[in-house]
Amino acid sequence: MTTKRFFLFRCFTGIRAPMSRKATWVIGTASILLLLALYTRLSIHQHMINPTDTTIPTWMQMSEGISKIFAAQPRTGDRWIVEDVLATLSRLGFGLGIGVFIAFALGMSMGVWRWMEAFFLPILSLFAKIPPTAMMAVFFTLFGTELKMYGAIIAFGVIPTLAQTIYLGLKDIAEERIDKARTLGASTTEIIFCIMFPQILPKLLDAIRLQIGPAMVFLIAAEVLVGDVGFGYRIRLQSRLLNMNVVYPYLAYLALFGFGMDMGMRWIQCKLCPWYAKGGVS
Repeated sequence: MTTKRFFLFRCFTGIRAPMSRKATWVIGTASILLLLALYTRLSIHQHMINPTDTTIPTWMQMSEGISKIFAAQPRTGDRWIVEDVLATLSRLGFGLGIGVFIAFALGMSMGVWRWMEAFFLPILSLFAKIPPTAMMAVFFTLFGTELKMYGAIIAFGVIPTLAQTIYLGLKDIAEERIDKARTLGASTTEIIFCIMFPQILPKLLDAIRLQIGPAMVFLIAAEVLVGDVGFGYRIRLQSRLLNMNVVYPYLAYLALFGFGMDMGMRWIQCKLCPWYAKGGVS
């Protein structure tokens, strides 16, 4: 077996075998192209059965739907994509901002003071088991259907998991580091923000990044039910009309927005915590 063949064999069969960035990019691109090819084949097959089918639109039909999304509406002059992006992203940012702020305060408090841990941990553990979508009727009653409702449902969904992640990260910090800092004369505030916070910052950023997906699920579910603008509202409206050439691009835009936010959080983590991004220890 030649050296090149041995390397390829090890790359595909070895446990966590190293892979070049080029190979990673090629394989990732191939997976996307395969998905597009499968969709194209399915669309062609469906239109051979029913030429007027709109449930699995062809690429030509898809381009017509995209044009409709970006076109100015005759009556109002507004563009769907502009209205929906502004509405959905503002709601997502508002809800995530509130959720992260409260979760950070709770998680840090629970990790620092045991009486806070004893008080809040059972409550968070209980709330973590309640699906936020099951609480929608409660949020509609308490907050109506305006921005506060969307922020509340997103915050309720992300706070329990995020707060417990921060709390568990603080629990993993070796007591020896805290004792050493205390011996050197560090105050409680200095220990919290100079010793403990830098330790959990990488995990905090990871946890926020992983909560983007669930937050989008909660938001879209609420928009589908009661929204009058936004991605969920537009998907509900167009799916009822079987305009899937509009629905599928909206789903693709959601995926791109989520991917962009994920990459943004990774970039922030690389800048703030380079030792963690490179696989080092804190």
